[in-house]
Amino acid sequence: MGQTIVEKLVSAKLGRSVSAGEVVWLPQDVVTARDFGGANVVRNFADAYGEDAEVFDADRIRFTFDCNAPANTAGYATNQQVCREFARKHGIKVHDVDAGIGSHLLIEQGLALPGATAIGTDSHYNILGSVGALGLGMGDVDIAYAFRKGQVWFEVPPTVRLNIEGKLAPNAYAKDLILAVVHHFGSGGLLGRAVEFYGDVVDGLDLAGRITLASMATEMSAVIGFAPPDEAVLAWLSKRAGAPVEGIAADADAQYAEEVTLELGEIVPMIAEPYSPAKVRPVSEVAAENLAIDTGFIGSCTNGRFEDYSAAFAQLEGASIADGVTLKLVPATREVYGQMLTQGLIERFFNAGALVHNQGCGGCAAGQVGMTGEGEVQVSTSNRNFRGKQGAGRTYLASPATVAASVRAGRIAVPEVRQ
Repeated sequence: MGQTIVEKLVSAKLGRSVSAGEVVWLPQDVVTARDFGGANVVRNFADAYGEDAEVFDADRIRFTFDCNAPANTAGYATNQQVCREFARKHGIKVHDVDAGIGSHLLIEQGLALPGATAIGTDSHYNILGSVGALGLGMGDVDIAYAFRKGQVWFEVPPTVRLNIEGKLAPNAYAKDLILAVVHHFGSGGLLGRAVEFYGDVVDGLDLAGRITLASMATEMSAVIGFAPPDEAVLAWLSKRAGAPVEGIAADADAQYAEEVTLELGEIVPMIAEPYSPAKVRPVSEVAAENLAIDTGFIGSCTNGRFEDYSAAFAQLEGASIADGVTLKLVPATREVYGQMLTQGLIERFFNAGALVHNQGCGGCAAGQVGMTGEGEVQVSTSNRNFRGKQGAGRTYLASPATVAASVRAGRIAVPEVRQ
């Protein structure tokens, strides 16, 4: 009987065939803890195994400091130092406050490849499905156990095959596509399931777009979303890995829990209103209400790649940010920041009136760039707009192009067709 991607991946790790519903002890290629929760992992490790216990394999463990980078509170600074001292003791690599978002670093550095398993203290760790890896966000106790044992308890999820029929409008992007999908399934429509994305519109996405797609699987309560890597993505990964990388795909006769075909037609720019990523409407409808905004934010694990900033600046070319409006940018990683620097994007954004912050998670983490105040209206590329998630204001979720078009207009606006 044929297998889905997650079934094939887990089977390969265990050396035997598994199917949905089986509970297994799953070996991990990479285990990470970030500054949010990392200190608790260290404490749980010591409490469970003793101060002198060894980790299972220091080379396969990482700390990533991305939620509060650099630390702006004594509490975060202390937590980061707890992790640094544990890392020095055990010979573990630390991706410090200058590195960027941990899950993105695994992709950039060739640590998350098709067929790999990885866990971390990050609810959007499933963005690794963009390269065919099984990335899972887990709690402090689970990660501490994995630090010691190198494996975790895992129930193989059933899979939904999602066939998407439609095409992106000339001013629409991967974020608009996934918002349309989230609108269909709602916040709990894929609870406890994996999802595989298929269709010409998915095939046409670059790696940055696939990251956006996979990242928002969490917003439908999915375990993970796979966008099987194409030849271009595999070639990019091969350069990062320093060796040829093969993809992973479901069998032609895979047994799915459900097969869904979404006929989306022409996918136009979409926006999620407060306070749910599933409360989605076309941008044009909201724009017609002449909704003034105070701020824009471009960044997060969902839309913090160089390609996202390129699409955003195309909307600002030859223009400036509207008076009384601010635009805040937080690149995903140091590499992305470097690309923006060497290719002139930082200077162009600066001249347009934007604020460019150092790499990291930005507004998805309390106290960082992208927080809102009471009464503030923000349009953001992040993945969540729950009440209080990005401060006390109201956050609308949209593509980088829509954010840029909106800060240019001073209100929610439909992005223009630009190359």
